[in-house]
Amino acid sequence: MNADEPDARGQQADATTSETAETAAPDATPDPEKTEPAAPAPRRRRLLRRALISAGVLVLVLVVLIGGGIWFVTARYAGNIDRISDVFGGISEETRPAPATSADDPSGDPVTFLLVGSDTRGHPASGEDPDGRSDAIMIARLSADRKHAQLISIPRDSWVPIPGHGTSKINAAYSWGGPSLLIQTVEQLTKVRIDHYVAIDFDGIAQVTDALGGVDVKVAETTTNGPYTFTAGVNHITGEQARWYLGQRHRLAGGDFDRVKRQQQYLQAVFKKLFSSDTFKDVGKLDSSLRALTSAVSIDDTLSSTDLFTLAYSMRDLTPQDVDFFTAPVLGTGMEGAASVVYLDQTKGQRMWAYLNSDSLAQNAAEFSKEALPDTPR
Repeated sequence: MNADEPDARGQQADATTSETAETAAPDATPDPEKTEPAAPAPRRRRLLRRALISAGVLVLVLVVLIGGGIWFVTARYAGNIDRISDVFGGISEETRPAPATSADDPSGDPVTFLLVGSDTRGHPASGEDPDGRSDAIMIARLSADRKHAQLISIPRDSWVPIPGHGTSKINAAYSWGGPSLLIQTVEQLTKVRIDHYVAIDFDGIAQVTDALGGVDVKVAETTTNGPYTFTAGVNHITGEQARWYLGQRHRLAGGDFDRVKRQQQYLQAVFKKLFSSDTFKDVGKLDSSLRALTSAVSIDDTLSSTDLFTLAYSMRDLTPQDVDFFTAPVLGTGMEGAASVVYLDQTKGQRMWAYLNSDSLAQNAAEFSKEALPDTPR
């Protein structure tokens, strides 16, 4: 199979899954404007709408949070969010890192998500984790004061120890043991505790992109993948184009590293579009976008709808400028047998993970300028 094609990967994950959350969305489509209290004050409306949009800070995941948050009282979106059961059940508490703490806000709690994206053409059953090896592995952090957020991609070919399996590519953990083993592997690698797990089916990206009316991405060099050419400069891409844009790694100078940057860039573009005045003021577009987003993800069952609401509202003041995107520090690439692998920079990586544990990565972001998302990826 051509790795650049947006087709399903053949391997299946053994992830433990659950049925869809019992509260299903009603058949009838409620008018979001009518779900608000009668004659709310203009400031109240602005705050609620701002909270709704600001949940996109971590893009797909945190937009989903608001889908199960502010609007969950209408039951319109909560039924869209599939739950993955017992993700943390098989992990010994004794082996897990301590929760992150914040020196600047000791009373607050940082929240850390593990995001796993998989491009699957075989639509998983309701409540199931997308199958196959993971195409994207990201740590998403909300700071304790909710003034900053970071998203750190770990290259899928990273050569790391996997509990019970020796050393292999990190995405093999997902294939061998589903979410639980991947969480254990990431926690062992970073010494950062994962609070919640989110699986994103990149097959749903087309619907998300189209619901937003397309998104703009800036390309450094003209590239072609499948039937589409992405010219140097700004490209307005549709859902089908997004599949090919995100799936490309061959014919990119940085290979999979460039694909990681494209994934981050796309998530950033989605957030900016959701936060734009056009979407902000268009209730219909906002509604359809959130429906598409909530249909594209599954979340661990320890995060209730009430928790989603609380977390989403706490993020109401975040803006796109408050979100930093990084790739885990890398030493280089090499071969392990017949496999091409990525060697992580353990020394620099330890500093990055230490900043996450002290909730101070935003204040030390300049130290990782080489790992930061460039303004114009290839």
